[in-house]
Amino acid sequence: MSSQPPSDAEPQDEDGSIYPEELYTFEEFEAEQEVLEDLQDEMVAELKNDIEALEEGRRRSSGPRRYVARPREEANQRLMDDYFTENPIYNSTIFRRRFRMRRLLFLRIVHALGEWSPFFTLRVDAANRPGLSPIQKCTAAIRQLANGSPADQLDEYIKIGESTAVECLKLFVEGVIAKFGAEYLRRPTVQDVERLMEIGERRGFPGMLGSVDCMHWHWEKCPYAWKGMYTRGDHGVPTIILEAVASHDRWIWHAFFGVARSNNDINVLNQSHLFVEQLRGEPPQVQYSINGRQHNIGYYLANGIYPEWPVFVKSIRKPQSDKHKLFAEKQEGARKDVECAFGILQSRFCILRRPARLYDQGDLENIMLACIILHNMIIEDEKDIEQVPIDLNEEASTYTVQEATISHGENPEMEDVLNRNTTLHDRQAYRQLQSDLIDHIWQKFGNTYSQNN
Repeated sequence: MSSQPPSDAEPQDEDGSIYPEELYTFEEFEAEQEVLEDLQDEMVAELKNDIEALEEGRRRSSGPRRYVARPREEANQRLMDDYFTENPIYNSTIFRRRFRMRRLLFLRIVHALGEWSPFFTLRVDAANRPGLSPIQKCTAAIRQLANGSPADQLDEYIKIGESTAVECLKLFVEGVIAKFGAEYLRRPTVQDVERLMEIGERRGFPGMLGSVDCMHWHWEKCPYAWKGMYTRGDHGVPTIILEAVASHDRWIWHAFFGVARSNNDINVLNQSHLFVEQLRGEPPQVQYSINGRQHNIGYYLANGIYPEWPVFVKSIRKPQSDKHKLFAEKQEGARKDVECAFGILQSRFCILRRPARLYDQGDLENIMLACIILHNMIIEDEKDIEQVPIDLNEEASTYTVQEATISHGENPEMEDVLNRNTTLHDRQAYRQLQSDLIDHIWQKFGNTYSQNN
């Protein structure tokens, strides 16, 4: 007689194995399915909320890159209606104030950049949707230069993203340098030198080609390892130096940018290319007479830190006699040309007045040179270049300007270079030039000075 299993024992087959259906009941299966369905509903709801958040433009703490729907076509049409139609909303005066130049000059730049790079042409994307127009891209770049505004500030009006706006700025300045640098950042030609010397002679400085000085630009994003090199003093800020030569009409003829602030004006001069062409014998040959003495080198007005070379004319520190006081007054007044040019340059392009927010020094150099080129283009377009009036009562000019006679080819002879370098550093010639100018200015303006004093 077989024995019965106890009531509390698990059901078993005849061979002693446990019944499977007794281990995983149907009630337990239903409960598990309910838990899985609730978890699935929660995941679907969370995924739906994430999709809605992306569509509304809200960025999650982590996740895919957000997409901002920018109606760039409507923004381009609004920009055209505001400034570029036959009857725009804003007149030419407002356009000149906001774009820093007249409309025709701006359109000329847009057209030239379109020839320079396909980036400044109207293209379509993979969905056959028109991209940003050349007007939009150039407007984004010029607004950053003119107002010094952050790149993302342009998104509200032009509908252009921050990274795209920065790209527009970098390519815009590169294109301006490539298309217009050879013409508007050139060395003075024979005609330019004649006009400059005529203006200088009328102001009492025969042989003057302009005035030279340096300007500093605060580099906010200077790499930490370089801050000591680009900072002077314990509590200063890192800056980069611009050396420039400007004439009386504020045209900038020479620009050398990139030297660290720890250098002074003399160190900048030793690194710049201001006199490279003169050492090669390539600039126009000039001859002029001062106080009955012949001189063969044009000069720049400079402040007291520059060396006593015949290519610079400095003021007299603490003048005592009336003759010296008059010379110092005229020299310091004429030397303000380059400082006025710096002020106008920073006023037109506020990006140069505010701390630079780019990291790469090459980008900063392109921005500086492009602003100078645009500055010169505006001067030419608005006819601000000073024209010499004809006065038959004045004495005839005492200068001559001729083309340089180059016979050495690409590489000049070292002996000729050394001789020209010696001439540029002749202190005796500097003292003689300054003495002649003192006498000349006294003869030209002395009577008026004596009557006023």
